[in-house]
Amino acid sequence: MIIVTGAAGFIGSCMVNKLNNKGYKDIIVVDDFSRPEKNINLDNKIYRQKIDREVFFEWLQENHRQVNFIFHLGARTDTTEFDKKVFDKLNLNYSKKIWQACAEFEIPLIYASSAATYGDGSLGYDDSHELVEKLKPLNPYGESKNEFDKWALHQKKKPYFWAGLKFFNVYGPNEYHKGRMASVIYHAFNQIKETGKMKLFRSHKEGYKDGEQLRDFIYVKDVVSVCFFLMMQKRNSGIFNLGTGEARSFKDLATTTFQAMEKEPVIEFIDTPEDIRDKYQYYTQANMEKIRAIGYVAPFHTLEEGVTDYVQGYLVAGTYY
Repeated sequence: MIIVTGAAGFIGSCMVNKLNNKGYKDIIVVDDFSRPEKNINLDNKIYRQKIDREVFFEWLQENHRQVNFIFHLGARTDTTEFDKKVFDKLNLNYSKKIWQACAEFEIPLIYASSAATYGDGSLGYDDSHELVEKLKPLNPYGESKNEFDKWALHQKKKPYFWAGLKFFNVYGPNEYHKGRMASVIYHAFNQIKETGKMKLFRSHKEGYKDGEQLRDFIYVKDVVSVCFFLMMQKRNSGIFNLGTGEARSFKDLATTTFQAMEKEPVIEFIDTPEDIRDKYQYYTQANMEKIRAIGYVAPFHTLEEGVTDYVQGYLVAGTYY
C-alpha cells in the first residue's frame, strides 16, 4: 500500500497517475477534499480509499503495517501568504508528525521541499546538507520548507529511507485549481487565448533586462519520474534538488507558449507587484549532480518539449494527467 498526501493537488495527483501507470492500484489518497475543483484531479485515478488529512494519523496508527511507502506532497504552497501560523501548522508540524510516524513504523518517505529555501540565490543552488543551515528564504513558505529540512537533518531517529526533494519551478497538467499560484505557462496560455498577448514582469534589478529573469522550469512528468525512481531504489537518503539544471528566461517561456499555440509572439511588460517585489527570485538553477550520481540518468524535458506537451496535450482540451 502506498500513501500520497496532497493527492488531490497538482503534483500529488500526477504522482497517483504515475503509480497507476506503473501498475500500482493499492493507494491511499490523503488531502483536504473540500474543494470540488481540486478533486477533479483524482477523476479516473485508481486508489483504495480517501482519507481526510485531519484524521490521517489516527488511520495510520491502525493501518501502518500495510503501508509500504509514503509520498508526502501535501503543503500550503502560497508564496504570497504571510501568516506564519498557517505554514507552521501545515508545512512544519504536520510534516514532523509524518516523519516521526515513518521513523517509528519503519516506512520509507519522500517529502516535498522547495527551491524557495534558497532565497535570493546568493549562496548558490547546491543541495549539500551543509548549506541548509545557512539559507535565508525570502518568504514564510520558503522558511517553513527550510525549517523542516533543518529539523529533519538533526533527527537521530529517521525513516530507514527518506528523501526531501527541492522542487524548482514545476509546471504541467492538473494545476487548473491553483489560481494565482499556477505556473507561468498556465497563465501564459490563458492570457494568449483571451487577449492574443502575454504580460511579463518588468525587471526591477540591475543586470537583468525585462523578461530575462531566469528560472529552472521542470515538467511535472519529470518530477514524478524522479519520485518513482527513488521509491524503487530506496537507497541514498538525503535532500536532493529537483530541477532540470538549466535556467531559462521568462521570455523563452512565453515565446515557446506562443509557438505551441501556433501564434505570433506579442509580449508586454508590467511592473512586478509591490507585495512580492522584494521577495522575487531573479535566477534559479538546480545543481543536479547529486541525483545523477545515485543513478537517475533519464533526460529531463527541455522547456520547448515540456511546454509543447503541456499546451497541446492538456491545456488546449482542458484535460488531466
